[in-house]
Amino acid sequence: MTAITSKQKKISAKKEKNKSDSAFRTISEVSEELELPQHVLRFWESKFTQINPMKRGGRRRFYRPEDLEVLRRIQYLLHKEGYTIKGVQRLLKDGSYKKGQTTLDLNEKERAELNLILIELSDIQRLLS
Repeated sequence: MTAITSKQKKISAKKEKNKSDSAFRTISEVSEELELPQHVLRFWESKFTQINPMKRGGRRRFYRPEDLEVLRRIQYLLHKEGYTIKGVQRLLKDGSYKKGQTTLDLNEKERAELNLILIELSDIQRLLS
């Protein structure tokens, strides 16, 4: 058995990054691409039925392009939009979140009204503390 050199590892990693968009990806490739730990991907898999990677021998996961798209949406909603897991589950289940859609398309008046409500709620929270 021959040892793999660091140069061979770099070449292998470079090949993986040049995969076509329709290629299946391993959990380590998805983890690297989304900059998420593998355990987070496995956790999300248990929480979101929309993520369903193929499992082959040895229970290795292979993510389809559709799985990767769902993972990107989940990551965006959780980390950028501030949704909870239950909130994201609801959005994905009822189909109210579409690709490329911002969650709230508000005009200036609606945005100002929501900001006032937020200020009032912060004041109430301070009074209760």
